[in-house]
Amino acid sequence: MCDYSLHAVASRPAEVGETIVTTTFRGTSTRGFASAADPTTAVCLLPGTELAFADDVRYDNRWIWTRTINSRVAKFGKIDPHIPDRHHDAIEFPDGKYVLVTQLVEGQRATVLQLPVTQPVAEREHKVQTIADRQPTITHLPMG
Repeated sequence: MCDYSLHAVASRPAEVGETIVTTTFRGTSTRGFASAADPTTAVCLLPGTELAFADDVRYDNRWIWTRTINSRVAKFGKIDPHIPDRHHDAIEFPDGKYVLVTQLVEGQRATVLQLPVTQPVAEREHKVQTIADRQPTITHLPMG
């Protein structure tokens, strides 16, 4: 998904194997991921998407100093989704720490390693209905 502040920016879903770059989108103060080939379109990630960064991940709090996490792999997710009008997109590292995507330093490259398994809602609802429609099978065992 893309953070609430990027709803006015053109977007598309991520693809396995593509290289994405952290960027600040024009007309916003929000950072996110874009394709290296098209920096104006936000690349949206689903929770559970796995990323491999080219270098250790750097982030800031919009202050002068940047910090580095000694990790190059992360998993995309959401934090505090129940709180409206705030950034929710984050990446989680193997040690359990996370950083908001909007805090990532611009220009970092990452490869999309794996997308989460998803199933269209219609298919999920159809399977639930099919299971609910089944009659229980009663096996009569011989007596004696």
